[in-house]
Amino acid sequence: MSTMRAISQDELGGPEVLRVVEVERPQPLPTEVLVRVHAAGVNPVDYKTREGGGMQGVLGDPPFTLGWDVSGVVEEIGFGVHTLEVGDEVYGMPWFPRAASAYAEYVTAPSRQFAKKPANLSHVEAAALPLAGLTAWQILTAAANLQQGQRVLIHAAGGGVGHLAVQFAKNLGAHVIGTAGKAKHDWLLGLGADEVIDYQTTAVETATGELDLVVDLIGSATTLDQSIKVLKPGGLLVAVPSGTSPELLAKAEAAGVRVRPFLVEPDGHALSEIAVLIEHGEVQVEVEQVFPLAEAAEAHRRMATGRTQGKLVLDVTV
Repeated sequence: MSTMRAISQDELGGPEVLRVVEVERPQPLPTEVLVRVHAAGVNPVDYKTREGGGMQGVLGDPPFTLGWDVSGVVEEIGFGVHTLEVGDEVYGMPWFPRAASAYAEYVTAPSRQFAKKPANLSHVEAAALPLAGLTAWQILTAAANLQQGQRVLIHAAGGGVGHLAVQFAKNLGAHVIGTAGKAKHDWLLGLGADEVIDYQTTAVETATGELDLVVDLIGSATTLDQSIKVLKPGGLLVAVPSGTSPELLAKAEAAGVRVRPFLVEPDGHALSEIAVLIEHGEVQVEVEQVFPLAEAAEAHRRMATGRTQGKLVLDVTV
């Protein structure tokens, strides 16, 4: 087969611009692998990019194919690949923020941007992990250097990144507080959260005490202000979707706290570490709904509500 199915868009806009097309199947270059995609995760950056935000500035003008989360099987290896073999089940977040074109039946990328899929997960479950898992992992271990006994607040703890950040932070020995709607509280407590705050009824700044770290996965003016108020002197706010502005930096400096923007990057080694936690039962991934590849637009509509519990995934095999 020289062609494959993919989801493409010829213009920026709503979910309706996404369509199924037949395109040339990619070929791996030296140090790259060709992966037959079984499932592709859907993330907020996908629909934002589709509309003209997100990573559209990196991808350039349409046409392009969205998606960065991949789980599948290595079908071909390029010269110089030593970490993977044909037939290996792998997962990864290749190329981010450049185009990975994961909403497709095949992708190519450097072999070290993938890792062996956790043996106890299906491809659908594994496809939910890379971008969200690496975001949570890199924030906590690299950007924040979270230490045992520290207190951390995670805004949007019930989302794709949030529910993994709760589990990673708990595994690192932190006291974990999350914000979420009431319906998600029992679930998050079961994942290891020590406290869960209903942001719809409770002012976060009155319910937490002083914190070492706040992970803001929402980025609204409200959550950013709350985050600065609940940090102890010298504490750190990691602002994920919003980044930092001169105004935010000034507020943080006046309050005696630090603020740092964040963008995830491919990391096959970290995915291998995450796979160990998954296989040992210390971390689990939540998939709310699975859509066939051809229904990518419906997945985007669901994602844009901002009310998902865990992740959405495209099944590329149907």
